Amino acid sequence: MNIQEYFTRISYKGPSENLDLETLTAILQHHIRAVPFENLSIHCRETIALELEPVYNKIVRRNRGGWCLESNQLLFWVLKTLGFNVTLLGGKVYDPDDKTYADHPNHLLLKVALADKSYILDGGFGADYQMWEPMELISGKEQSQTPGTFRFLEEKGTWHLEKRKRQAYFSSHGHSKVHLLQTNDYRKIYIFTLEPREIEDFRALNVECQTSPDFVLVRKSICSLQTTSGMRSLIGWRYTEIKYNYRENMDLIEATILPDEEVEKTLKDKFNITLDKKLQPVNKGKSSVFHHLARL
Repeated sequence: MNIQEYFTRISYKGPSENLDLETLTAILQHHIRAVPFENLSIHCRETIALELEPVYNKIVRRNRGGWCLESNQLLFWVLKTLGFNVTLLGGKVYDPDDKTYADHPNHLLLKVALADKSYILDGGFGADYQMWEPMELISGKEQSQTPGTFRFLEEKGTWHLEKRKRQAYFSSHGHSKVHLLQTNDYRKIYIFTLEPREIEDFRALNVECQTSPDFVLVRKSICSLQTTSGMRSLIGWRYTEIKYNYRENMDLIEATILPDEEVEKTLKDKFNITLDKKLQPVNKGKSSVFHHLARL
């Protein structure tokens, strides 16, 4: 594994010797615009390994993406290699259908200490809940980014990550409509504690993610990638593009249903992914934070 090979993969040509917020932000943004959040291996009948070396080979050398256990683990290695003070954390994702958080950690994220401040860095959540900048670990502070306004709320050692979206202008199948959000309409994303984790703590989750019929990543084939102005996603056969803030306090969302023969072509053209095995697209049931994108 080679850090310069990783930088080539994400098209990063900036400095890496400065262990500061500017460097951290630049690496994160290049990562999320080059490495899709995707679970396509499951739907190509491939096994997803937890160990770092196969994760590195998949993302860096095979030009694929990955879910949080892959993408954030790779980022952990990158930042550790560069000399950042970085820690693995475990999060519990919110399910708006059940109106509850997961009962055990099902998300991997990172904490980075810089001088006298700590930041949460997450390059593996995907869709329109993906942060574009490291977030200062401080309770109650609104942190505005291009995708929207994020905040942390801390209660008895548990940290809540939430996002407030803009109004949305939907364009789909020749029909358009404006969806108005209430003021201060924050959406729950996940909770976490600052208890340090090891990647081995997620081994059972890695199996569950690939095998449990109740798990969203088994019920849906998902690929999402951040762009310089928004994000794009492919869930089953539904392709969606979002342009953030295309009007004041309004995002443009365009969606279409692809025929079977265009799915893998779209993966190549829009996500730069070429699969080794045949993909079986799937989009079953509800899907927590991906639900609204899957039904536009």
